[in-house]
Amino acid sequence: LSGSPALRRDNFASRLKRANCSFILNLCVADMGDFDEKSGVIDCKTPWGCWYQTLDEVVAEVNLEPGTKAKEIKCKLTGKKLTTVVRGQELMNGILAGNVVTDDFIWTVEDHKLLRIVITKSDRTGRSCWPSLLEGQYQADPVVYDNMEKKMTLERVQRENPGMNFADANITGDYYGGGPQLDN
Repeated sequence: LSGSPALRRDNFASRLKRANCSFILNLCVADMGDFDEKSGVIDCKTPWGCWYQTLDEVVAEVNLEPGTKAKEIKCKLTGKKLTTVVRGQELMNGILAGNVVTDDFIWTVEDHKLLRIVITKSDRTGRSCWPSLLEGQYQADPVVYDNMEKKMTLERVQRENPGMNFADANITGDYYGGGPQLDN
């Protein structure tokens, strides 16, 4: 979208109306920065730390005993199976809840106390909000899952409307499955 902030907002509002949506946003037009940095992440707490997701990635953050070194960690992604062992203790072992790009997987140890595992989703459209990290394990509770879907819908709308800032937007209405489909 081009033009003044008011013109971009009006254009977006007319597209929502044409899509016959009950999708309501409280918009703020500003320079676009990093969406997650501005809006934060919706994390799902686990016994070992937390996990969260964006349109592109799923991230697991594992709290480590201070002083843990990378050589004490085995983290492996084979197909959709994720296995994580720290100092001989298995923390994760199961099938990921969604499809992933297996050759786009990385893990890092930060400050010898945090293991960050970043997995790239194969579906980056915003239509696939994972209900859990692994099938049947580390399930997001209904409130957390609801907030994850809202955030991912806003992230998708932000991506479709560069130049408008949705980081502080509120959303109500039909945002399940990525929200309304707007014509371009």
